[in-house]
Amino acid sequence: MVLNYIWIGFFLIAFVIALIKLIFLGDTEIFPAIMQNVFEMAETGFKLSIGLTGVLALWLGIMKIGEKGGAIRAFAKVLNPLFKKLFPEIPENHPAIGSIVMNISANMLGLDNAATPMGLKAMEEMQELNTKKDTASNAQILFLVLNTSGLTLIPVSIMVYRAQLGAADPTDIFIPILLATFFSTIAGLITVALYQKINIFNKVVLLYLGGITLIIGAIIFLFTNLSDSQTQIVSQVASNVILFSIIIAFIIAAMLQKVNVYEAFIEGAKDGFKIAIKIIPYLIAILVAIGAFRASGAMDYLVEGFKSFFYWIGINTDFVEALPTAFMKPLSGSGARGMMVDTMTTYGADSFVGRVASTIQGSTDTTFYILAVYFGAVKIKNTRYAVTAGLIADFFGITAAIIFAYIFFH
Repeated sequence: MVLNYIWIGFFLIAFVIALIKLIFLGDTEIFPAIMQNVFEMAETGFKLSIGLTGVLALWLGIMKIGEKGGAIRAFAKVLNPLFKKLFPEIPENHPAIGSIVMNISANMLGLDNAATPMGLKAMEEMQELNTKKDTASNAQILFLVLNTSGLTLIPVSIMVYRAQLGAADPTDIFIPILLATFFSTIAGLITVALYQKINIFNKVVLLYLGGITLIIGAIIFLFTNLSDSQTQIVSQVASNVILFSIIIAFIIAAMLQKVNVYEAFIEGAKDGFKIAIKIIPYLIAILVAIGAFRASGAMDYLVEGFKSFFYWIGINTDFVEALPTAFMKPLSGSGARGMMVDTMTTYGADSFVGRVASTIQGSTDTTFYILAVYFGAVKIKNTRYAVTAGLIADFFGITAAIIFAYIFFH
């Protein structure tokens, strides 16, 4: 529903601005320019979707190998002690804990198709424990916020789009996204912990969060003490080494489990082809609306307004052209993806703005969509502070994305 209003709004705003330019400024070229841009963006959306097929098939094939080789189960075992402490209302050994761990693990590995069914199952199991069926429980809220914070180890889709749009190294945003999404998750977790009075100073929680924070801190310290050229080289090499190591680890794990690695890859690759075909109408729909919005001049007015504000308060404004992706991210995943693609198409995939938009896209997840799907599945109407906590996580994730883009790419 939110995306419906956004889509209509783009067209209506573009029409009103174009009409004003035609009547009051005598701009007879504005409507032809809008229509040309609409047709060009429709063609771009189609070409992008078809072009995604190969790379998407590759990554989903690799992910299927990891899934069948036990990657999710391995993550579940590692995370299980932490989640027992974060969800004190759920009895020990309750099946909801297992579903929660499996969902979070799948999300971290970028296995969206596996994560959603597990997430819905976790919500149903937590609903059985919920004494107020129309009101979100503490456990359900924390689970939702952890989902909306979007902690992902491998941002497959963003790397795929960057590859398709001509990025010299599509994986160079890997480490900045990992850092930004970590801050989003920590912000969401702390917010919910304050609401629910969860003891985040518990030894187990501190061990997990402290260990991860130390690693993240070390990465930040390393890169802030490198020159710009060194930062890009180290980031590029480290990102590719880590990603290729994960691929090899998935293959070895699958071999040890006596999985037919080749067949597993083919099975996942088929899913990649299906997904690439499915997204054609969605990508075209949002891109043509954005195309009309941009061609009318509305995007320029929006960006210039924020640029003037940030300039006035003394902040570097080089990132401002990427803000449309940030504004759209909490509302619509496909809308934010369209904004990211539009930014990279307009300024270049390897431009600073293109990299900022990519990092923002991977820093957090779509808060309102996730809340609507997961709460709607168990018919919860009173979401309490879930939206507030989710938006706080979004704010910190997006802010961190911009900061780390400056550290790595500016």
